[in-house]
Amino acid sequence: QVQLVESGGGLVQAGDSLRLSCVASGRTFSRYCMAWFRQAPGKEREFVAYITSNDGNTYYADSVKGRFTISKDNAKNTVYLLMNSLKPEDTAGYYCAADSRPYCAADSRAVRVVVSAYDYWGQGTQVTVSS
Repeated sequence: QVQLVESGGGLVQAGDSLRLSCVASGRTFSRYCMAWFRQAPGKEREFVAYITSNDGNTYYADSVKGRFTISKDNAKNTVYLLMNSLKPEDTAGYYCAADSRPYCAADSRAVRVVVSAYDYWGQGTQVTVSS
């Protein structure tokens, strides 16, 4: 089993930056494909960002492209989400997710953005952006 623990959320003002962290258990973290999703009250959980297991290629939702950056440190078993120029619309619970399948890097973008593609989830961390 893989355990994921997010941290770094908080209350910030519009235009501020925040960095979220997700620490993963498991000896094969470097082979996982990792993603960040978010869910606002009354809305479905939506894709935010993705990073592949081997080559570190990234993919972002249009709503955060140019503002958010996903990265990972295999030595620390940690994936990060750096959020710049935060907007009130970014307010949501943020969740990290892991795809432990050995061939996850070969998935199409259409697969990467779907909640069901991931088999492990963190408990979430709240990000609130005030205007």
